[in-house]
Formats: sequence, structure tokens, C-alpha cells
Amino acid sequence: MRANTIKYETFDGRADTPRAGSALATSLTLAAMSLGYGVVQLDVTIVNTALDAMGRALGGGVAELQWVVSAYTIAFAAFILTAGALGDRIGAKRVFMAGFAIFTAASLACALSPNAAVLIGARLVQGLAAAILVPNSLALLNHAYADDRARGRAVAVWAAGASLALTAGPFVGGALITLVGWRAIFLVNLPIGLAGLWLSWRYARETTRARSREVDLPGQLAAIGALGALAGAIIEGGALGWGHPAVIAGFAGSAILAALFIWRERRAAQPMLPLSLFGHRLFALTSLVGLLVNIAIYGLIFVLSLYFQRINGLSAWWTGLAFVPMMAAVLPINLLAPRLAERIGACPTIVVGACVSALGCLGLLWIAADTSYWMICGQMIAISGGLGLLVPPLTSTLLGSVDKARSGIAAGVLNATRQTGSVLGVALFGSLIAGTGAFMEGLHVSLIISAAVLLLAAAAIGFGAPARE
Repeated sequence: MRANTIKYETFDGRADTPRAGSALATSLTLAAMSLGYGVVQLDVTIVNTALDAMGRALGGGVAELQWVVSAYTIAFAAFILTAGALGDRIGAKRVFMAGFAIFTAASLACALSPNAAVLIGARLVQGLAAAILVPNSLALLNHAYADDRARGRAVAVWAAGASLALTAGPFVGGALITLVGWRAIFLVNLPIGLAGLWLSWRYARETTRARSREVDLPGQLAAIGALGALAGAIIEGGALGWGHPAVIAGFAGSAILAALFIWRERRAAQPMLPLSLFGHRLFALTSLVGLLVNIAIYGLIFVLSLYFQRINGLSAWWTGLAFVPMMAAVLPINLLAPRLAERIGACPTIVVGACVSALGCLGLLWIAADTSYWMICGQMIAISGGLGLLVPPLTSTLLGSVDKARSGIAAGVLNATRQTGSVLGVALFGSLIAGTGAFMEGLHVSLIISAAVLLLAAAAIGFGAPARE
């Protein structure tokens, strides 16, 4: 097969020194990778707290606010496969550092945006950089930790930092908006970016390189078009109506481009998405679970942020405080997840996590405009706790199902499916609250959908996984 002709070589750079290979350097590499993933996740949710403030300052309704959120996740999902392949080709460390630099510059552009159109464009660039950071951070971790158990615990720390950033985003955003203004939520990325760049330059070891690994440009363009058209059709469907010609054209265009993407990937010598990976049942199932979980969780974070601000009338500061219980729960559960997986197995742990989150969603079905915050606090903790429980074993299981030489593209596939879920969740749930004319009705439908897809994820991995993981 042609794939067997790819030759790998090691980049002999500054990082490949005995000092860089020490236990301390390995730990600092983990810190750098955690910063990279953490800042990506922080910018997924920190923006939600600022939606009202940005809407007032820059203008726009729910659809424009959805685009501020979705522009980031569309670029994230669409470019992540190419970014993983690029890391395989020229070295994950080089690509990771380039991603950190671009992310930091784009964050500054977001902070300086004079209008909504410029902000959406800068968010697209941020999403591109996020796509570069995530798969290459995993590839560098996979390279740094050879032992399966050590790698699993390192991935747990990596995921814990990101989950903490994800749930801390609304709280940090609320504090910054209250004290400084909404632009500060992007400026906070600058010191994180500089610290991550220095740590990865100084301590991370470069991965092996496949010089003949090609970038699949036609496949990349088809993926961008398909995902962008689908998200646009769902977002505008809530504003224009599902029968509007532009919405129908968006769905049709997305279907055509998706078919072209699959056709291209089946025939490309070196596809950006090797469909053969999905022949491995565990790989396919963990990718599906990543998609379903993100539809539920990210869509709900968007809707709950607007619920606290527009229905309850909370300020950005108090909206951020409302998410503190989620922030407090996710970190310790993330760290406990690999130990539970060692006892009962990775797949059963994923099932438990998905079911806990689903129960949290079902427990919120009776939420009303005047429901006391303390009546929904426990359900929010359950939703985030389930997420914290399933992400580490999900990630480690997928990485362990493929050869290390393909870890970059495997990590890219997982995160592409997860971010596609994020795009669809925000687009779908946003259209429900914008299109029904009654916010609470849309919120209730969103909760039912979230619970259903989480239970579907649990059933898929629970019944579909091999008897021995």
C-alpha cells in the first residue's frame, strides 16, 4: 500500500536534548500542552458571558451572536484534520508553536474589533489557530509519554485543565467584563500565549516527521463548505424560517459538499480524513460519542448563558458566578476519571459519565423563568460532572486505538467530530430559542434533545464497544 512508502525522520532540534527529555521537562511539556488546550476551551465559553455586552456595543440579534460563537467552532472543526496531518508532516512542535502565535495575535484582533463583522472574522482566525493547537498538543503528549498508564494520567491532567477553562470561562468572563469591559476577555489570552510559546520552545521534544505526508486541499475546501453551509442554514433557519429559500439552499449545498468530501476522501492517495480509521470499531465509536456529547453540552452552555442574562436579568458578573458550581465539580472528577477507568474499564466510565450528564439535563426540564437558582444548581453540577468523567477515557481510548505514527491525525479526527458537535449544538439550540418566539419553550426542547443524544452516546459505546477494550 502507498501508506507504507511514507518515511519518517526525527527533527534534531534544540528540544531534543537530555534536559528536554528529563522528568521535569516532560512535566513542563504537559504544562505547555495544557495551556494550549486550556486557552482554546476558555475561548469557547468565555464569550458566552459577553454576548449581551457585545450585542449592545456592536449591534446584532441572536443570529449575529450565534455567528460570533460559531465562527470560532466552524474554523476549529473544519481545519483540525489538516492541522493534525500538517503536524505529522513537518513536526508537531513547530506546528503547535505556530498555532499559539496565531491564536495570540487573533485574540488581540478580537479585542480591537470595531464592529461585529471584524469580530466574526477575527474569531474565524482564532478557530483556525485552535485547530492547530489541539491535535498537535495531543501528538506531543503522546510522544512525551511512552507508557500507557502514564499517558492516560497525562491526558487526564491535559483534559482537566481544559475542562476547568471551559467551565471557568463564564465566571472569568463575567469578572473581566464587570471590571474592565468585554474586550478584556480576549486580552487575557496574551500572557497565556506567551507562556505557552516559551515552555513549548524550551522543553517540548519534536515528534517524528512524515515528509511525504500531503495536505488534502480539495478535501479541506469541501469540509469547510459543508460545515459552514450546514451551520449557516441552522442559524438562519431560526431567524428567517425553515422554508426560506436561502435556508433550503444552505442545507442542499451542505449535503452536496459533504458527499463530495466523502468521494474525495475515498479516492485521495493521502486523505485528510482516512476513512479506513473508522474500520476500527473503538475508534469509530469514540468519535461518535465525541460528536454527540458536544452537541449537548456546548449548545446548553450557550442557551443557559442567555437564560441567566435575558430571562433572569443577571449581569455578566452574576452570570459568571452562576457557572461556578460547574467549574468546581469538573476538575476533581477529571482527575478521578482515569482511576475509575483503570478499575471498571474506559468504556463503562464513558457510559457512566454520559448518563450522569443526561440525568442532569432531564432534571432541568421543569426550569421556568422564575425558578430559583439553587433549584437548578445540582443539575448543572451533574451535567459538567458527567462531562469531566467521560472526556479523559474517551480521549485516551481513541489515541490508544491507532498506531503512534498516526496520533496527530487521530487526535484531529476526535476533535473535528467534537467541534462539529459544538457547531451543531450552538446553531440548533440557538435557532430553537430564536425561532419559537418563546425562549423557555426553546430551552425545554434543547434539554430534551441534549438528554436524548447523551443517552444515545452511552448506548453506542456501551453496547457497541468490543468485549475487551
